[in-house]
Amino acid sequence: MNLIELEKISKTYKLGKVNVQALYDISLKIGKGSFTGIVGPSGSGKTTLLNILGCLDKQDSGRYFFENKDISTLSNIETTIFRREKFGFIFQTFNLIPVLTVYENVEIPLALLGIDKKERKERIMIILKEVGIEETFNRLPSELSGGQQQRVAIARALIKNPYVIFADEPTANLDHATGTKIIELMKNLNQKLGITFIFSTHDSKIMNAANQLVILEDGKIVG
Repeated sequence: MNLIELEKISKTYKLGKVNVQALYDISLKIGKGSFTGIVGPSGSGKTTLLNILGCLDKQDSGRYFFENKDISTLSNIETTIFRREKFGFIFQTFNLIPVLTVYENVEIPLALLGIDKKERKERIMIILKEVGIEETFNRLPSELSGGQQQRVAIARALIKNPYVIFADEPTANLDHATGTKIIELMKNLNQKLGITFIFSTHDSKIMNAANQLVILEDGKIVG
């Protein structure tokens, strides 16, 4: 079953007086529960495509279907609510709030959804255990290794049971061994929980773990 379908998506950015077309007529299907890598050289359009898929940006033309619903027509407010409810995000720089503990960083999405404190605590401790960092719940990000910080970011993305987790170069700031462990963790969560993962990546380890690769060059799908 297809979770996502794009039809002829194009996107152009204006840089000064110059128009730069980032994506050309992208048509793509992504199945529910897939582990999909978006790959290609720098400037190929990977991040733009990931941002459109994650509703962080909007295409100039084309249609975006999610579970057969055309979400291209949603207003900005409707898109924000849709993104908050359906998607989780992992970034290469972790994007943790430095003055908040691990527990508080993971709690943020649940607080935004209005979930009460008792349920939040139960869910947070379960997910921290799932990603192997339950003992760090009261530490600040600065007291953690890079791998631990990325596990916090994964826990934060997972905490609201999203349909899709989008990850932008999630291993870029990690050493080889730690990056391998993070990929193994995400693949295990993908298989165990059935959550769809979509990555933009240069990492061959993610490419090897993926069951779908979307290869971009100059804003076009070439494979």
